[in-house]
Amino acid sequence: MGLPDSSGGFLSELDVDAFRRLFPLQFYESHLVKSKRPDGRSLAKARETSSALGAVASADGSALVKIGSTTMLAAIKMEVMTPSKESPDEGCIAIEFYMPPICSPIVRPGRPADTAPVVSKQLSDTILSSGMINLKELSLISGKAAWMAYLDIYCLDADGALFDAALLSAVAAFSHLQIPVVSMNDEGKVVVVSEENEGGKEPVNKEKRKLTLCSIPFSLTCILYKNYILADPTAEEESIMETLVTVVLDSSGQLVSLYKPGGPVLAYTSAIQDCVALTRQRVRELQTILDEATAGMEVD
Repeated sequence: MGLPDSSGGFLSELDVDAFRRLFPLQFYESHLVKSKRPDGRSLAKARETSSALGAVASADGSALVKIGSTTMLAAIKMEVMTPSKESPDEGCIAIEFYMPPICSPIVRPGRPADTAPVVSKQLSDTILSSGMINLKELSLISGKAAWMAYLDIYCLDADGALFDAALLSAVAAFSHLQIPVVSMNDEGKVVVVSEENEGGKEPVNKEKRKLTLCSIPFSLTCILYKNYILADPTAEEESIMETLVTVVLDSSGQLVSLYKPGGPVLAYTSAIQDCVALTRQRVRELQTILDEATAGMEVD
């Protein structure tokens, strides 16, 4: 149904579309006063979310995640490295976030998206500070060999809440991760055992295994606009109402981080508390989605 015009009638769909483009704030405010959004959601409701594990057959762990139209493909490749002298019993994690031109009309070919390195840094800080992964689990031989986990996340459709979808895809990929079997070759180097060379020396680790994930972080991005709080915004909502707050909680409900990259609206204590409360609800939803995706998954 269209919007009411000045004469009390209703504007046609064409007129509504023109009004939305010319006066986006007024268009949204006409919905917000009814506690509704143009896509039919309530202000506190997140979009439909799904997670599919094993999306990339050549990766050691992978996941395809969708939050609304926002789509992320995460893949992990494991490589053997020499650990640092400072942390001889720990492996490493390297995270990169990519936004190819196909993900959004504002991303131009040949020009890296400004958002990509920011999200990469946020992901690295969140995953490492949350304690989700014990880096000692990535050790193979103290001081000689450890795992380097390369996590690459590709944004296939950037329709808002990019960090939330990227973090969920990272968590799902690590949940799916199967650490390869390795052995010592004739030169004394630790190498991954493949089907071609599995008849060699005794494996260092007997079989593929999964990581033990603790304090799994989940996030929710909210928009603050006047007295309204909009959970899980679309790209259009983010471009119109520019004040964002991202809350990250772990699976036990503990605060991991809070991120507010500027914006014209001040984040008062009451607003932050409301955002945290919405995030607690969202964590339960995302944990259920992740549990359903990993249920029955076995190491080959």
